[in-house]
Amino acid sequence: MTLSSRTAGLAAAGFLSLAAAPAAAKGSDCAALARRTLTGAHIVSAVPVAAGGLEGAASAIAPDLAQRVASMPAFCRVRATATPTPDSKVGIEIWLPLQKWNGRLLGTGNGGGAGQIAYEMGMIEGLKRGFAVANTDMGTAPDINGTIGHPERWVDFGHRATHEMTRVAKTMVSAYYKVASFRSYFEGCSTGGQQALSAAQRYPSDYDGILAGDTGNNRTHSASYFLWNYAALNASPLAKLSSGQWSMVSRAVLARCASKDGGAPGDTFLTDPRRCGFDLATLPVCRTGTSADTCVTAPQVATLRRLYAGPTNPRTGERIYAGLTPGSEDQPLGPVMQGDPKTWPDQQFYPFHWTLGSAFEASRFDFDSDLDRVDAQLASTLNANAADLSDFARRGGKLMLYTGLADPAVPFAEVVNYYERVGASAGGSDQDFARLFLVPGMGHCFGGPGVTDIGQPFTSAVPPAQENDALMTLVAWTEGGKPPAMLIARKPAGDGRPAKERPICAYPALPEYRRGDVSKRSSFVCVPHARGVDQRPAGRYLN
Repeated sequence: MTLSSRTAGLAAAGFLSLAAAPAAAKGSDCAALARRTLTGAHIVSAVPVAAGGLEGAASAIAPDLAQRVASMPAFCRVRATATPTPDSKVGIEIWLPLQKWNGRLLGTGNGGGAGQIAYEMGMIEGLKRGFAVANTDMGTAPDINGTIGHPERWVDFGHRATHEMTRVAKTMVSAYYKVASFRSYFEGCSTGGQQALSAAQRYPSDYDGILAGDTGNNRTHSASYFLWNYAALNASPLAKLSSGQWSMVSRAVLARCASKDGGAPGDTFLTDPRRCGFDLATLPVCRTGTSADTCVTAPQVATLRRLYAGPTNPRTGERIYAGLTPGSEDQPLGPVMQGDPKTWPDQQFYPFHWTLGSAFEASRFDFDSDLDRVDAQLASTLNANAADLSDFARRGGKLMLYTGLADPAVPFAEVVNYYERVGASAGGSDQDFARLFLVPGMGHCFGGPGVTDIGQPFTSAVPPAQENDALMTLVAWTEGGKPPAMLIARKPAGDGRPAKERPICAYPALPEYRRGDVSKRSSFVCVPHARGVDQRPAGRYLN
């Protein structure tokens, strides 16, 4: 059997004692699931897969997928299709451990416009931890750009497909393990973060605990951020910066601010970008009529100002979304990709095609009237901006948010803004059901120059201990533990550098260097920093 891929990979063990679970199920029990009758869905197949029996094709962005899959335990592989409307076709896959099920279901998120099962975004490592795991193509297979004129499929993508996945997965878990109740968790990043917050807001009984990273929940306006940057970068041939120039800008930001915001000597990333008062006037300016990777021209400086400022309504001046975070300029999914006319429009502009059709032109988009049209049609379907999570909290639900402080795709200011609004809705900034962790030096969802591995989706290893694992920390908290104040992130050895550990602190604290070996967690302490950010969207863009 073969699975396709899009992202990253390794292996390992689990922790927390296993919940009381039935004895191992049999392969014949797996096959029997194919005969189950479901309302609004049908089982396509249910087959047992031997340990290491699933093949994973490597790709440029998931080069070790084959190794990750090879170390998977035996499981029952269930494929299903949900049809909540006549125009819906929601692909679902569920993996049920044949042995050592930990008594829990883990729903996992997708990325981008989805369109396929995202095996590598939590399913593989979730199964290795002992969870029954599930994922969905979000109803956009084979390509989200093929859903123009299909509003029911927009609803599936916005929230319904994830709920259908959860409903079908819970039925399969109950039938296979012959249990009436069990804990359910969800983890996702980027689009998976949108799925996570949509579940908490719209379907508060679906999950007991939710881990949401670099959340794309303000979907129509994150798309507007991508369009704003794309338009600025392609305003003229003179406006765009080369990849070398972006690296130069990022180095200049770090030279001005790194290690001066609580970070350690030698850090190549920012610990608190809010403390970086970088002045674009200090960049080296190219001589008139010349351009090089070591300097910028006047039109390029104008582009930089526009990207850092972020999208605003040209008529009212109201903020639509946060701007590019200083220190994230040369990270993957940053301005180099966001300005690429060959790939970026096809990947990110589907909401505008859904609403405006053939009338949509990136260069002529009006961020006042055109955006109002997009919001009128799609905001209630795609966006997950509601800050009142009282129904989720009342059931004992726990929410852990995290985001990279070097993420150029979802500026961390957006995640901080949402978390602060959740706190205000709950009557205080330190609500007992939600926690936010800001990860210095992390790009979009994982990786980056910082110490960033907390076992989150997109990463490829199951961490060695609960303190290194955001998911299992969430499980412990949800099932009676204390609210987490800290995670311990790791970075493996490489390029002659030792392995590193560093605390990731519950907001508003951030890790500050005190003394000693910068690769040791003991050299850092969690210190409260200021709350909030300067760039806050206007209320009309939180619809």
